[in-house]
Amino acid sequence: VQLQASGGGLVRAGGSLRLSCAASGVIYSSYVMGWFRQAPGKEREFVAGIQWRSNRKHYADSVTGRFTISRDAAKNTVDLQMNSLKPEDTAVYYCAADTDGSRILAVWSRPTEYDYWGQGTLVTVSS
Repeated sequence: VQLQASGGGLVRAGGSLRLSCAASGVIYSSYVMGWFRQAPGKEREFVAGIQWRSNRKHYADSVTGRFTISRDAAKNTVDLQMNSLKPEDTAVYYCAADTDGSRILAVWSRPTEYDYWGQGTLVTVSS
């Protein structure tokens, strides 16, 4: 599976952006698709994940209530709608695919669980 993230850009605090991750190849029902982000000088952190078959979703505490992850099986895409953006949301955002798709939500947040990664798209939120 190859993943291509897009939709990043510059936005003012309080604004919105929608990221999209397009997958080429088959996304099997067991997959968990995730969004991660990495700010300069910081470790990569989990943002949100979605189980492909069940549509079950999981969010990091820092984005709950502001971000929404969704998937479109017909288009093979996973989107991340980001509202009420804050300067601390500034980072490179990556989409990723976990082919094992654990049922344990805590596992979804581990970057090492993911097998495929997109190239990243930069989100900059100005104050």
